Amino acid sequence: MSAQHPPIDDPALGLLTRAESTFDDGTVAVHDWYAGSVDDGDAHVELMIDGPEVDDVRARLPRLRSVVADIDSIRRRASDAVIAHFSDVEPEPHELDEGASDLRLEAIEASSDDEIVLHFVDTCGQHFPEGYWPAAHLAADGTVAAVTVES
Repeated sequence: MSAQHPPIDDPALGLLTRAESTFDDGTVAVHDWYAGSVDDGDAHVELMIDGPEVDDVRARLPRLRSVVADIDSIRRRASDAVIAHFSDVEPEPHELDEGASDLRLEAIEASSDDEIVLHFVDTCGQHFPEGYWPAAHLAADGTVAAVTVES
């Protein structure tokens, strides 16, 4: 980490650093976003905060903190929305429970347009084909505004 891209030590979110990728040839690419992780009790959830400058990232932290503080409730609403969105009929409660168990929250993205996206992984491979994963886009009030599938 350089003085140009100083880390951010956030009391609620932990250490956030400028994201970097190292390629096989040793080349390092510095990305225009910061990364970190939070422990959700079962696993670590990756945090991705869009912003080339520290001030850009700091501007997104209050909303990200509120999402992380309510992550259990938000994660369940998001997994329910994903299962309902891709069901032909209204899912039964046990189907929503199975979906909540099968879809693991892998990352939370805070984008430059103030959108929060929850990225899930299908741990059992029964809901989405390999190489595809669902994402829930949150509205400003924390409700699920949209569901997408990414690859």
